[in-house]
Amino acid sequence: MSNGESAAATGGQIGDPGKRATGPVRSGETPPGARFAALDLGTNNCRLLIAKPDGNNLRIVDAFSRIVRLGEGLSASGVLSDAAMARTIDALKVCAGKISRRGGAQVRCVTTQACRMANNGEAFLERIRDETGLEFEIISTEEEARLAAAGCADLIDQGSKAALIFDIGGGSTEISWMRPSGESKPEETNSFDCAAWASMPFGVVNLSEKWGGRDLDLERYEAIVDSVRGEIAACGDPAGVKAHFNDGKAHVLGTSGTVTSIAGVSLGLPRYRRDRVDGMWLEVDRARRTIEKLRAMSFDERMREPCIGADRADLVVCGCAILEALIREWPTTRIRVADRGLREGILAGLASQSAKPKRRRRRRRKKAKKAT
Repeated sequence: MSNGESAAATGGQIGDPGKRATGPVRSGETPPGARFAALDLGTNNCRLLIAKPDGNNLRIVDAFSRIVRLGEGLSASGVLSDAAMARTIDALKVCAGKISRRGGAQVRCVTTQACRMANNGEAFLERIRDETGLEFEIISTEEEARLAAAGCADLIDQGSKAALIFDIGGGSTEISWMRPSGESKPEETNSFDCAAWASMPFGVVNLSEKWGGRDLDLERYEAIVDSVRGEIAACGDPAGVKAHFNDGKAHVLGTSGTVTSIAGVSLGLPRYRRDRVDGMWLEVDRARRTIEKLRAMSFDERMREPCIGADRADLVVCGCAILEALIREWPTTRIRVADRGLREGILAGLASQSAKPKRRRRRRRKKAKKAT
Protein backbone atom coordinates (compact mmCIF):
# COMPACT_ATOMS: atom_id res chain seq x y z
CA MET A 1 0.00 0.00 0.00
CA SER A 2 1.69 3.18 -1.14
CA ASN A 3 1.65 6.61 0.38
CA GLY A 4 -0.08 7.83 -2.73
CA GLU A 5 -3.27 5.93 -1.97
CA SER A 6 -6.03 7.78 -0.15
CA ALA A 7 -7.48 6.79 3.19
CA ALA A 8 -10.81 6.30 1.47
CA ALA A 9 -9.26 3.64 -0.74
CA THR A 10 -8.43 1.57 2.31
CA GLY A 11 -11.79 2.06 3.98
CA GLY A 12 -10.66 4.93 6.20
CA GLN A 13 -11.84 8.51 6.32
CA ILE A 14 -9.72 11.58 6.49
CA GLY A 15 -10.65 15.21 6.87
CA ASP A 16 -9.92 18.69 8.15
CA PRO A 17 -12.55 19.58 10.74
CA GLY A 18 -11.31 23.11 11.31
CA LYS A 19 -12.46 22.96 14.94
CA ARG A 20 -10.53 23.81 18.09
CA ALA A 21 -9.92 20.99 20.53
CA THR A 22 -10.38 22.24 24.05
CA GLY A 23 -9.05 21.10 27.40
CA PRO A 24 -10.97 20.78 30.67
CA VAL A 25 -13.91 23.09 31.23
CA ARG A 26 -12.68 26.13 33.09
CA SER A 27 -15.31 28.69 32.11
CA GLY A 28 -16.58 29.19 35.65
CA GLU A 29 -19.96 30.03 34.11
CA THR A 30 -21.90 26.78 34.37
CA PRO A 31 -24.90 26.87 36.74
CA PRO A 32 -23.76 25.62 40.19
CA GLY A 33 -26.54 23.02 40.44
CA ALA A 34 -25.99 21.59 36.96
CA ARG A 35 -25.24 17.94 36.27
CA PHE A 36 -23.82 16.58 33.04
CA ALA A 37 -23.75 12.95 31.88
CA ALA A 38 -21.70 11.54 28.98
CA LEU A 39 -22.43 7.99 27.83
CA ASP A 40 -20.21 6.39 25.19
CA LEU A 41 -21.27 3.06 23.72
CA GLY A 42 -18.39 1.71 21.67
CA THR A 43 -17.65 -1.51 19.85
CA ASN A 44 -16.10 -3.01 22.98
CA ASN A 45 -16.99 -0.82 25.97
CA CYS A 46 -19.90 0.96 27.57
CA ARG A 47 -18.68 3.98 29.57
CA LEU A 48 -20.48 6.64 31.59
CA LEU A 49 -19.28 9.79 33.36
CA ILE A 50 -21.45 12.12 35.42
CA ALA A 51 -19.99 15.46 36.48
CA LYS A 52 -20.96 18.69 38.23
CA PRO A 53 -19.35 22.15 38.41
CA ASP A 54 -16.63 22.52 41.03
CA GLY A 55 -15.21 26.00 41.01
CA ASN A 56 -13.90 26.63 37.53
CA ASN A 57 -13.78 22.96 36.61
CA LEU A 58 -16.00 19.91 36.41
CA ARG A 59 -15.76 17.21 39.05
CA ILE A 60 -16.70 13.59 38.32
CA VAL A 61 -19.39 12.45 40.76
CA ASP A 62 -20.19 9.03 39.28
CA ALA A 63 -18.77 6.70 36.66
CA PHE A 64 -19.39 3.31 35.12
CA SER A 65 -17.47 1.14 32.67
CA ARG A 66 -18.18 -2.35 31.42
CA ILE A 67 -16.81 -4.38 28.51
CA VAL A 68 -19.87 -5.48 26.52
CA ARG A 69 -18.29 -6.49 23.18
CA LEU A 70 -21.18 -5.08 21.21
CA GLY A 71 -19.28 -5.57 17.96
CA GLU A 72 -18.42 -9.21 18.57
CA GLY A 73 -18.79 -11.12 15.28
CA LEU A 74 -19.99 -8.00 13.44
CA SER A 75 -17.27 -8.07 10.78
CA ALA A 76 -18.39 -11.51 9.62
CA SER A 77 -22.16 -11.26 10.07
CA GLY A 78 -22.93 -7.59 9.42
CA VAL A 79 -25.33 -7.51 12.37
CA LEU A 80 -25.19 -7.12 16.13
CA SER A 81 -25.71 -10.51 17.76
CA ASP A 82 -28.51 -11.25 20.23
CA ALA A 83 -25.99 -12.07 22.97
CA ALA A 84 -24.04 -8.84 22.42
CA MET A 85 -27.19 -6.75 22.45
CA ALA A 86 -28.40 -8.43 25.64
CA ARG A 87 -25.07 -7.73 27.40
CA THR A 88 -25.23 -4.13 26.28
CA ILE A 89 -28.82 -3.60 27.42
CA ASP A 90 -27.90 -4.93 30.87
CA ALA A 91 -25.04 -2.43 31.14
CA LEU A 92 -27.16 0.45 29.86
CA LYS A 93 -29.84 -0.25 32.48
CA VAL A 94 -27.15 0.33 35.11
CA CYS A 95 -26.20 3.59 33.39
CA ALA A 96 -29.83 4.72 33.17
CA GLY A 97 -30.25 4.08 36.90
CA LYS A 98 -27.18 6.14 37.76
CA ILE A 99 -28.33 9.04 35.58
CA SER A 100 -31.84 8.90 37.05
CA ARG A 101 -30.55 9.00 40.62
CA ARG A 102 -28.60 12.18 39.85
CA GLY A 103 -31.82 13.87 38.72
CA GLY A 104 -32.05 16.53 36.04
CA ALA A 105 -28.70 15.85 34.42
CA GLN A 106 -28.08 17.12 30.91
CA VAL A 107 -27.29 13.92 29.02
CA ARG A 108 -25.61 13.08 25.75
CA CYS A 109 -25.47 9.44 24.69
CA VAL A 110 -23.34 8.56 21.66
CA THR A 111 -22.45 5.36 19.86
CA THR A 112 -19.78 4.75 17.29
CA GLN A 113 -18.42 2.14 14.88
CA ALA A 114 -20.46 -0.92 15.79
CA CYS A 115 -23.81 0.81 15.30
CA ARG A 116 -22.48 2.68 12.26
CA MET A 117 -21.64 -0.65 10.60
CA ALA A 118 -24.44 -2.93 11.74
CA ASN A 119 -27.47 -3.46 9.53
CA ASN A 120 -29.58 -3.63 12.69
CA GLY A 121 -27.85 -0.71 14.42
CA GLU A 122 -30.76 1.73 14.19
CA ALA A 123 -33.24 -0.94 15.30
CA PHE A 124 -31.04 -1.69 18.31
CA LEU A 125 -31.02 1.97 19.33
CA GLU A 126 -34.83 1.96 19.23
CA ARG A 127 -34.79 -1.08 21.51
CA ILE A 128 -32.41 0.73 23.89
CA ARG A 129 -34.78 3.69 24.01
CA ASP A 130 -37.77 1.44 24.72
CA GLU A 131 -36.03 -0.62 27.43
CA THR A 132 -33.87 2.01 29.14
CA GLY A 133 -35.23 5.41 28.15
CA LEU A 134 -31.80 6.43 26.82
CA GLU A 135 -31.70 8.27 23.49
CA PHE A 136 -28.54 7.54 21.51
CA GLU A 137 -27.09 9.24 18.46
CA ILE A 138 -24.72 7.54 16.05
CA ILE A 139 -21.94 10.09 15.70
CA SER A 140 -19.80 10.47 12.61
CA THR A 141 -16.16 9.47 12.50
CA GLU A 142 -15.30 13.19 12.36
CA GLU A 143 -17.26 13.90 15.53
CA GLU A 144 -15.70 10.89 17.26
CA ALA A 145 -12.19 12.12 16.46
CA ARG A 146 -13.05 15.69 17.50
CA LEU A 147 -14.52 14.68 20.85
CA ALA A 148 -11.61 12.36 21.68
CA ALA A 149 -9.14 15.16 20.94
CA ALA A 150 -11.19 17.70 22.89
CA GLY A 151 -11.13 15.47 25.95
CA CYS A 152 -7.36 15.19 26.24
CA ALA A 153 -5.73 18.00 24.24
CA ASP A 154 -4.69 19.76 27.46
CA LEU A 155 -2.08 16.99 27.92
CA ILE A 156 -0.14 18.01 24.83
CA ASP A 157 3.38 19.18 25.70
CA GLN A 158 3.33 22.97 25.48
CA GLY A 159 6.79 23.00 23.94
CA SER A 160 5.87 20.69 21.07
CA LYS A 161 5.58 21.84 17.48
CA ALA A 162 2.91 19.21 16.82
CA ALA A 163 1.20 16.18 18.32
CA LEU A 164 -0.73 13.16 17.14
CA ILE A 165 -3.69 12.05 19.27
CA PHE A 166 -4.86 8.48 18.75
CA ASP A 167 -7.87 6.62 20.09
CA ILE A 168 -7.68 2.86 19.53
CA GLY A 169 -11.24 1.57 19.74
CA GLY A 170 -12.89 -1.77 19.25
CA GLY A 171 -13.89 -1.29 15.62
CA SER A 172 -11.98 1.79 14.48
CA THR A 173 -9.00 3.95 15.32
CA GLU A 174 -9.25 7.74 15.28
CA ILE A 175 -6.18 9.92 14.65
CA SER A 176 -5.99 13.70 15.07
CA TRP A 177 -3.01 15.82 14.04
CA MET A 178 -2.60 18.85 16.31
CA ARG A 179 -0.71 22.13 15.81
CA PRO A 180 -0.33 25.20 18.04
CA SER A 181 -3.11 27.64 17.23
CA GLY A 182 -0.82 30.66 17.00
CA GLU A 183 -3.43 32.72 18.86
CA SER A 184 -2.00 32.45 22.37
CA LYS A 185 -0.23 35.40 23.99
CA PRO A 186 3.32 34.88 25.31
CA GLU A 187 2.14 34.81 28.94
CA GLU A 188 -0.57 32.22 28.18
CA THR A 189 -0.36 28.48 27.65
CA ASN A 190 -0.65 27.33 24.07
CA SER A 191 -3.88 26.00 22.67
CA PHE A 192 -3.75 23.46 19.87
CA ASP A 193 -5.85 23.21 16.74
CA CYS A 194 -6.92 19.93 15.20
CA ALA A 195 -5.35 20.44 11.78
CA ALA A 196 -6.55 17.14 10.30
CA TRP A 197 -8.14 13.88 11.37
CA ALA A 198 -8.52 10.35 10.09
CA SER A 199 -10.67 7.38 11.03
CA MET A 200 -9.21 3.98 10.23
CA PRO A 201 -11.42 0.87 9.95
CA PHE A 202 -9.53 -1.28 12.41
CA GLY A 203 -9.65 -1.69 16.18
CA VAL A 204 -8.85 -4.31 18.78
CA VAL A 205 -12.03 -6.34 18.23
CA ASN A 206 -12.06 -6.68 14.45
CA LEU A 207 -8.28 -7.19 14.27
CA SER A 208 -8.44 -9.89 16.93
CA GLU A 209 -11.25 -11.63 15.05
CA LYS A 210 -9.29 -11.44 11.81
CA TRP A 211 -5.83 -12.41 13.07
CA GLY A 212 -6.54 -14.19 16.36
CA GLY A 213 -5.69 -12.44 19.59
CA ARG A 214 -5.14 -15.19 22.13
CA ASP A 215 -1.70 -16.29 20.97
CA LEU A 216 0.36 -14.42 18.38
CA ASP A 217 3.89 -15.42 17.44
CA LEU A 218 6.32 -12.70 16.40
CA GLU A 219 5.90 -13.35 12.68
CA ARG A 220 2.11 -13.00 12.82
CA TYR A 221 2.35 -9.96 15.08
CA GLU A 222 4.71 -8.24 12.63
CA ALA A 223 2.30 -9.03 9.80
CA ILE A 224 -0.44 -7.17 11.69
CA VAL A 225 1.86 -4.20 12.30
CA ASP A 226 2.83 -4.05 8.61
CA SER A 227 -0.80 -4.24 7.49
CA VAL A 228 -1.93 -1.50 9.86
CA ARG A 229 1.07 0.71 9.11
CA GLY A 230 0.27 0.50 5.41
CA GLU A 231 -3.21 1.87 6.00
CA ILE A 232 -1.90 4.65 8.25
CA ALA A 233 0.77 5.55 5.68
CA ALA A 234 -1.96 5.85 3.04
CA CYS A 235 -3.19 8.95 4.89
CA GLY A 236 0.03 10.74 3.98
CA ASP A 237 0.82 13.92 5.92
CA PRO A 238 -2.54 15.75 5.86
CA ALA A 239 -1.53 18.38 8.43
CA GLY A 240 1.98 19.00 7.11
CA VAL A 241 3.64 18.15 10.44
CA LYS A 242 5.69 15.04 9.59
CA ALA A 243 8.95 17.01 9.65
CA HIS A 244 8.37 17.90 13.32
CA PHE A 245 8.12 14.19 14.17
CA ASN A 246 11.23 13.37 12.18
CA ASP A 247 13.07 16.18 13.97
CA GLY A 248 12.00 15.05 17.46
CA LYS A 249 9.85 18.12 18.05
CA ALA A 250 6.51 16.31 18.31
CA HIS A 251 4.98 13.47 20.30
CA VAL A 252 1.98 11.14 20.30
CA LEU A 253 -0.81 11.12 22.86
CA GLY A 254 -2.89 8.01 23.37
CA THR A 255 -6.39 7.75 24.77
CA SER A 256 -7.58 4.16 24.85
CA GLY A 257 -7.65 1.00 26.92
CA THR A 258 -4.63 -0.23 24.98
CA VAL A 259 -2.27 2.58 25.97
CA THR A 260 -3.49 2.79 29.58
CA SER A 261 -3.07 -0.99 29.94
CA ILE A 262 0.48 -0.82 28.56
CA ALA A 263 1.23 2.02 30.99
CA GLY A 264 -0.16 0.08 33.95
CA VAL A 265 1.82 -3.05 33.09
CA SER A 266 5.00 -1.01 32.57
CA LEU A 267 4.59 0.43 36.07
CA GLY A 268 4.05 -3.03 37.54
CA LEU A 269 0.84 -1.92 39.25
CA PRO A 270 -0.82 -4.60 41.43
CA ARG A 271 -4.13 -3.07 40.33
CA TYR A 272 -4.95 -0.40 37.79
CA ARG A 273 -4.73 3.15 39.16
CA ARG A 274 -5.92 6.06 37.07
CA ASP A 275 -4.04 8.55 39.25
CA ARG A 276 -0.74 6.85 38.34
CA VAL A 277 -1.48 6.43 34.65
CA ASP A 278 -3.40 9.49 33.44
CA GLY A 279 -0.96 12.10 32.18
CA MET A 280 2.20 9.97 32.57
CA TRP A 281 4.97 10.07 29.99
CA LEU A 282 5.95 6.68 28.63
CA GLU A 283 9.26 6.42 26.81
CA VAL A 284 8.90 4.52 23.55
CA ASP A 285 11.69 2.08 24.40
CA ARG A 286 9.92 1.22 27.66
CA ALA A 287 6.59 0.89 25.86
CA ARG A 288 8.13 -1.51 23.34
CA ARG A 289 9.61 -3.68 26.09
CA THR A 290 6.17 -3.88 27.69
CA ILE A 291 4.53 -4.65 24.35
CA GLU A 292 6.92 -7.52 23.69
CA LYS A 293 6.34 -8.80 27.22
CA LEU A 294 2.58 -8.88 26.58
CA ARG A 295 2.93 -10.43 23.12
CA ALA A 296 5.18 -13.21 24.42
CA MET A 297 2.80 -14.07 27.27
CA SER A 298 0.30 -16.86 26.98
CA PHE A 299 -3.38 -15.98 27.02
CA ASP A 300 -3.66 -17.24 30.61
CA GLU A 301 -0.68 -15.12 31.70
CA ARG A 302 -2.27 -12.00 30.23
CA MET A 303 -5.52 -12.83 32.00
CA ARG A 304 -3.64 -12.77 35.30
CA GLU A 305 -2.08 -9.37 34.62
CA PRO A 306 -4.05 -7.00 36.92
CA CYS A 307 -4.02 -4.17 34.35
CA ILE A 308 -5.26 -6.51 31.57
CA GLY A 309 -7.66 -9.11 32.98
CA ALA A 310 -9.87 -11.68 31.33
CA ASP A 311 -11.92 -9.18 29.30
CA ARG A 312 -8.89 -7.70 27.48
CA ALA A 313 -6.51 -10.67 27.36
CA ASP A 314 -7.40 -11.59 23.77
CA LEU A 315 -7.55 -7.98 22.55
CA VAL A 316 -4.58 -6.12 23.99
CA VAL A 317 -1.87 -7.53 21.69
CA CYS A 318 -3.72 -6.36 18.58
CA GLY A 319 -4.00 -2.96 20.25
CA CYS A 320 -0.24 -3.08 20.79
CA ALA A 321 0.20 -3.78 17.08
CA ILE A 322 -1.81 -0.65 16.20
CA LEU A 323 0.31 1.45 18.55
CA GLU A 324 3.53 0.00 17.15
CA ALA A 325 2.38 0.77 13.61
CA LEU A 326 1.59 4.36 14.60
CA ILE A 327 4.96 5.08 16.17
CA ARG A 328 6.83 3.47 13.28
CA GLU A 329 5.00 5.70 10.81
CA TRP A 330 5.03 8.77 13.09
CA PRO A 331 8.36 8.45 14.93
CA THR A 332 8.62 9.77 18.47
CA THR A 333 10.60 9.03 21.61
CA ARG A 334 7.74 9.40 24.08
CA ILE A 335 4.03 8.79 24.47
CA ARG A 336 1.70 10.80 26.70
CA VAL A 337 -0.91 8.54 28.27
CA ALA A 338 -4.46 9.80 28.73
CA ASP A 339 -7.12 8.04 30.76
CA ARG A 340 -9.62 10.51 29.35
CA GLY A 341 -11.00 11.30 25.94
CA LEU A 342 -14.36 11.13 24.22
CA ARG A 343 -16.55 11.29 27.33
CA GLU A 344 -14.60 14.25 28.69
CA GLY A 345 -15.05 15.93 25.32
CA ILE A 346 -18.80 15.39 25.58
CA LEU A 347 -18.86 16.81 29.11
CA ALA A 348 -16.96 19.90 27.96
CA GLY A 349 -19.48 20.43 25.18
CA LEU A 350 -22.47 20.05 27.51
CA ALA A 351 -20.99 22.49 30.02
CA SER A 352 -20.21 24.99 27.27
CA GLN A 353 -23.77 24.81 25.98
CA SER A 354 -25.09 25.27 29.53
CA ALA A 355 -22.98 28.40 29.97
CA LYS A 356 -24.13 30.05 26.73
CA PRO A 357 -27.43 31.50 28.04
CA LYS A 358 -25.56 33.14 30.92
CA ARG A 359 -23.00 34.62 28.55
CA ARG A 360 -25.77 35.91 26.28
CA ARG A 361 -27.53 37.55 29.23
CA ARG A 362 -24.29 39.21 30.27
CA ARG A 363 -23.70 40.55 26.74
CA ARG A 364 -27.24 41.93 26.64
CA ARG A 365 -26.69 43.70 29.96
CA LYS A 366 -23.45 45.23 28.66
CA LYS A 367 -25.19 46.46 25.50
CA ALA A 368 -28.04 47.92 27.55
CA LYS A 369 -25.56 49.67 29.86
CA LYS A 370 -23.72 51.18 26.90
CA ALA A 371 -27.01 52.36 25.41
CA THR A 372 -27.78 54.33 28.55
